[in-house]
Amino acid sequence: MKNDPEDVLTNRWIHSHEEDTPTEMVFRTASFDFPRSRGRSGFELRPDRSMMEIQPGAADEGQATKGKWELGPKTNLLFFKPGGKEPARTLKIVSADKDRLVVAKNPA
Repeated sequence: MKNDPEDVLTNRWIHSHEEDTPTEMVFRTASFDFPRSRGRSGFELRPDRSMMEIQPGAADEGQATKGKWELGPKTNLLFFKPGGKEPARTLKIVSADKDRLVVAKNPA
C-alpha cells in the first residue's frame, strides 16, 4: 500500500464488478461514478475498527451487517462478526490507494 494502511482503508468501498479480472476483485469509494447496476455489495471500514458489510437487498436497497475489521499479516483484511474470535471473511489486498482497492478472489 502506498499510504498509511488505516488512512487508505477507512472508507466506504463498493464492488466495481465491471473492473474485476479472473483473479481480482475491484472496489471503489462510494463517491466513484459507477455505471448503472442492479445493486452492489461493499463494506464500510471505520477508524474505530467497526465496519458494515453491505449486500443488495429487496427493491435494490442495501442491507447492512455490523462487525469489526483488522489488518492481519500479509496484508490480509479480516472481517469479524460481532463477538467473533475467528475471521468470518478474509480478503488478501493486492493493491490499495485512496480511491481503489484490489483484492484477490481466492486468498491464499
